[in-house]
Amino acid sequence: MLLCAAAAAVALPAGLYAQDQNAGAPNALQAPANGAYVPANPLAGVRYDNRFDLSLGMAYDHMKAGPTLLQGSNLGGLNLAGSMWLSKHWGLEGSGRAYVGTSGAGTNSAGPGGGPLKGPMVKQYLFVGGPEWLGPHNQHGALLAHLLVGGVYGDFQKDLLGEPPAIFDFYHDQVAPAAIIGGDFDLNRSARWVFRITPDAVMTHYNFYNPLVSPPQSFSRFDVNFAISVGVEYKFKKKR
Repeated sequence: MLLCAAAAAVALPAGLYAQDQNAGAPNALQAPANGAYVPANPLAGVRYDNRFDLSLGMAYDHMKAGPTLLQGSNLGGLNLAGSMWLSKHWGLEGSGRAYVGTSGAGTNSAGPGGGPLKGPMVKQYLFVGGPEWLGPHNQHGALLAHLLVGGVYGDFQKDLLGEPPAIFDFYHDQVAPAAIIGGDFDLNRSARWVFRITPDAVMTHYNFYNPLVSPPQSFSRFDVNFAISVGVEYKFKKKR
């Protein structure tokens, strides 16, 4: 009898301990008594150890199609960017951006019937790359910064009816130096998918040429304008 009582006294606390352990563990494999499953945390697998990522967003860019224009251009387009991470905090980013919209024009009489030409179409294509830095981050999101340099192609003359761009205070079609300083605000939606907002300062260095004066006038203008894109990023599974 004494041996049975002692065995029961040892087994009872052990059984209670096992029940407590099971009660405290996540019920990932079994359903509760009512048949409803507890949803898993979609951010449980978030890691910042991927080698590559790719993002695509709807983009906005403000620019001026000429050095003396009072009216700017509000352009819409796409921002495609990809990164290769070399370490936890440093990577290399490349970005291609395409924008299109209409612009105001300088005082002119080159439109139909001798009136002014209004709202000509302009386009801007940027191809840039440079270092990217991963700043504060956690399971829910991250802040990143980048400094990108490269070139820009400005398409300004398509709707100018064959007239010299200087008549409208426009730049001529050209490739010019460009740089982008900004970053990303990331909101993780799962281990691979991210909602991304990218605000930037876009710097361009277009040349203006006016053959209508004597001697012909030529100078370069350094412009800084605001751009932003909103879209998604995908982190590939390959790790550093």
